[in-house]
Order: sequence, then C-alpha cells, then structure tokens
Amino acid sequence: MARTMTRNNEHFRRALGRLPLGVASNFRYWGEERTIYVKEGRGGRITDLDDNVYVDYRMGYGPAILGYADARVDAAARKGMEVGGVFALSTEGEYRVAERIAKMVPAAELVRFSNSGTEAVMAALRLARAYTGRDNYIILEGSYHGLFDAAMWYTPMEKWSQVGDPVVVPYSEGVPLSSRQFAHFVQANDANQLEDVLRRHGHSIACLLIEPIMGNCLGIAAEPNYVRAARELCDRYGVVMIIDEVKTGFRVARGGVQELYGVRADLCTFAKAVANGYPISVLAGREEIMRKLGKGVAHGGTYTAHPVSLAAAEKTLEILAETDALERIAAYGTRLRSGKSAILKTRGIAHSFVGHPSMTGLYFAHDPPRTYRDWKRSDYTFYDAVARELHDERILCEPDSREPWFVSAAHDDSCLRDTLTAFEVAIDRTLDSLGTTRRVPA
Repeated sequence: MARTMTRNNEHFRRALGRLPLGVASNFRYWGEERTIYVKEGRGGRITDLDDNVYVDYRMGYGPAILGYADARVDAAARKGMEVGGVFALSTEGEYRVAERIAKMVPAAELVRFSNSGTEAVMAALRLARAYTGRDNYIILEGSYHGLFDAAMWYTPMEKWSQVGDPVVVPYSEGVPLSSRQFAHFVQANDANQLEDVLRRHGHSIACLLIEPIMGNCLGIAAEPNYVRAARELCDRYGVVMIIDEVKTGFRVARGGVQELYGVRADLCTFAKAVANGYPISVLAGREEIMRKLGKGVAHGGTYTAHPVSLAAAEKTLEILAETDALERIAAYGTRLRSGKSAILKTRGIAHSFVGHPSMTGLYFAHDPPRTYRDWKRSDYTFYDAVARELHDERILCEPDSREPWFVSAAHDDSCLRDTLTAFEVAIDRTLDSLGTTRRVPA
C-alpha cells in the first residue's frame, strides 16, 4: 500500500504559522510535502501522523541505542521523576553515573554533565583554552561538533579550483567572520599535514578536536596509524587532544572509539547513546585538566544533570556494559551491510561501506572515502534518490548521504527483512529513473 502523507502535510501547514519551517530544528524539515511528524516510536520503528510505520535507521541521530520506549530505561526515568525535579543542587545520581562512565572509559578520570553534545564540546574547547593559555584549535574537514560559532565552518569543495587550499566559510549566517582566525583545518588521515600545522602554529593551538569516526560524514574512519600519530603530535606540542564521541560513545564499543583505537583522550565528550534518548551529555577527561572547572573555568546549567536523565543514563549504561546489546547491534549492522551488498552486486553497482556496523555509511564507489574531500568530489545524487524511494517504502534513513545508518538493539529479524525488501525496490526504481543512458551509477 502506498505511503500517505495527508495528515503530516495538514499539520505542516498548521505548524508553519508558529514554527519556522514548521519544525523545531532545521534538520527536521524535509520539504513541504515530505516532512514527517511522529506519533510514537517503539523498538526500531516509528509511526507518523498518517499511521505509516517505518523501520527507523536515524534513531534520533543515534540516541535510541536500545530502541524507542525501552521499558527498562523508561521505568528508571520514572523513578528519577520521584526525586522531585530541578533543584540547582546536586543529587547522588551524578556520582553514580560518573563512576559508571569512569569504569567504561579510562580517560574519564573526572566527569561533568551538560544537556546536549553541543554544550559538552563548547565546554571542552573552553577548558582546553584555559588549560593551555592558547586560543586556537584544529578541526578535521568534514567533522561535526555541534551548532556553536567556533565549530560552524566548512569547506565548499564545489568552489575549489584545486589550486591551493579551499576557502573555509561559515555554514550559517550570523557566525562572526572574525572568529575564523582561531580555527585551523586539516584533512583526516594526513598526519603530515597535521604535523605541518602544529610545526607552524603549535605555540598558539590549544587543542585538536577530532572525531575518529566522523558521525556526520558517512562515518569516515581514521586509520589507526593516523590516530596514534595525532596522539603523539599532541603530546609533542603540548596540545590537548579532544576526542568527540558524541555519536560513537558507548555505541561502537563499551569504551567508545577510544577502546576501538587503543587511544586515550585528554578530554572527551559523549551524548547521543548515554541515556537512550533522555537529554544528557558528558565532558570527561584527565584530572589535571578537569580540576580547572570551578577554579577559573565556568561551567554549569540550570537543567544540567537532571534526575530523570541521570536515572535513564545509569540504567542505559548498565545495560550496555553488562549485557550483549552492543554485540547484537554490531551483528545486525553486519547482516544489514551484507544484505544491501548482495542486492547491489547482482545489479553491478559499485559500493562500499564506511564506519562501524552500528553506524554505517553507504558509498557508491568501489573504494570508500578516506577524507571529506573524497566524499564531496563524488556523485552522491544516486544515494539521495535511493533515500527518497526508501522513505516511500517506509524505511527511514537521513536524506543526506553524509548521515550514517544507526542500528539499535531493538532492530530485529522483521526489521531486517522489511528493510532489504524495500531496499531492493528502492534501488530498482532509482535505476529505472536514470534511463538506459545511465542504468548503473559509476
């Protein structure tokens, strides 16, 4: 049965009267006739206002790692409500969750909480600057570190003539152009370029801000040798290594991406999977650096470490640490990759997968991208067309090819079966739309 969007579209027109783009976040707007409003979510599926039921691989950009409405986590959250709300004082839950995080992530010697990934990264950057007495910082091209001015820069490769480095521009109006002077940009997996920047500017650089698996660029992964080299270079030049694990934390391994790569951050940030969708984020790191908080460095927030979120985090982290949830997630992700690959191979479509099985990027070329520039110079229109067809077949992935597919512990055999059936339909419809002149994408 064809997907209907009647009620979704009616609500969109109403919402436009009070909400810019009819939504509360720019990224939720998918067009006037394709913007989805959720009625409810259960497990690995969501239902919209038209009662279309989708297998969801966005999972809120990764937070619902155990699935929507997990009974264990929600029961813990209700217990958190009994504490009484927000006091602008601390509760015992802060210590218990910090203890759990420290046991899972060796780098997390001390812990502070915030409400969003953006807030955690902002605090990490401020802390690194205070600790080093330097203002500048390094970011990898294609990384995403939240919606705040220092991180809202990108390289528009379509305007690059391949002579010299591309111009870096803000990806929002309202970002002061004067703040560009603090940021240095390097490509992933190029230790020589990183060393060159540090050799020339290390005296002014406070930190390297790095996602070893890029959560908003297909899941492009750093090579182990690159991460080890980056760690050594940070040590050599007295630069704080901030590993942004907002998306990878407690997802790709119990100790996050640091466990996968065998590297230890000076500071690290977590958010998405910490509490299965309840709002909380984490800044953690070396005691020597973290002790600056409250002793010269400001950090706080009225809703920080809310008892409900803390209770949900405590239960979520317990499940991730003490059950086989992460193994099941990775196994499902591997099966999903294999199923997609079989469909694409029978049609002669070049493809590769990027990232970790729990957060996979699909790339339509034989060789996976190693840098943001590799992705940007590729033809990703085929993916965009397939994603649109998948939505009509009630499979939800981000319509932008940069966003990985997120797997939860609630995705089951029925989800996989429905997904692969729909994927085959979406691929064939997209191929048919290309016509005989371009039957198979390059």
